[in-house]
Formats: sequence, C-alpha cells, structure tokens
Amino acid sequence: MTDRLPHEKGFHVCWDQLHRDARALAWRLQGLGPDDGHWRAVVAITRGGMAPAMIVSRELNIRVVDTVSVKSYDKMTQAEPRLIKAPSAEIMGAGGAGVLVIDDLVDTGKTLELVRALYPNAHYATVYAKPKGRPMVETFITEVSQDTWIFFPWDMALQYVEPIRAGG
Repeated sequence: MTDRLPHEKGFHVCWDQLHRDARALAWRLQGLGPDDGHWRAVVAITRGGMAPAMIVSRELNIRVVDTVSVKSYDKMTQAEPRLIKAPSAEIMGAGGAGVLVIDDLVDTGKTLELVRALYPNAHYATVYAKPKGRPMVETFITEVSQDTWIFFPWDMALQYVEPIRAGG
C-alpha cells in the first residue's frame, strides 16, 4: 500500500456545511454559560475560529467578541504553537470564566493546550475534533480520524476535476 497524499483522505467542508455545523455548535452551547446559561464573550482562535465564532456569537446573541492569535501551522505542516496576540485582559477576567473560546478544529490539541494554560476557566469548543485533541475541548460537533485532513472553504478554490473513470 502506498502512502496517501493529504487530499486522498480528506474531509471537504463547504461554506454551507461549515455554517450548519457552527449553528449546531451554538445549539449545543446554548444555556451552558455560567451566567444563568449565558456567556459573557466569545474569543475566536485566529484564523480558523473566526467564521465559527462569528456564527456562534450571532446565534447566541453574544456581542462581545475578541481574538487570540496562535500560529501552529506552516502551510500543511504543524509546528510548535506560539502566541501572537492575546485577547483583552478585561474580557478574559479571572482565567476566562464565562468566555467561550472557539476554533474550527482541534487536531493534536497543542494550540488549545497553550490557550488553556492562559485561560483555564474558559469553555473550549470546536466545530471539528480529532482524537488526540478531543480531551482539550468540552464541546464539539464532528469527530474525524487523526489521519484525515480537513479542507476548509477558505483554503479552497473551484477547479475542474477529472472524472473517476476516463474515456467519456
């Protein structure tokens, strides 16, 4: 058996699917906040968490939104995560209590491990989760295998694809 290229075991997510899955995440998070079921703020892990965080904040009527910037990938290669920008200290308060931290995917969990160390009291949610990173999130929608590469809509372009069976 030959090694597969990343796209050969890929999970392709279009904008419509991401929107549906982020809304499903909002449904799961609804009523879980510590303030009578409400959340104080949403913090998106940039860049992948920005679209899901926007959808969740809209669905749950959360007006306070910030970002935490962590770089952990160089193209399709994962590296040690590093903090580039922290969210507002005023928003995060004492360890992030009452704050939803949203990302598109938890892969190995290294990014969330870094952010969790800074804000241990926040609630961590992702749209998609892989087994290694799953313990880092309280809430997620879809689990995929560790060797699956997720292709997000912001990484894709429409182009012609050859048919599976040639000759037509």
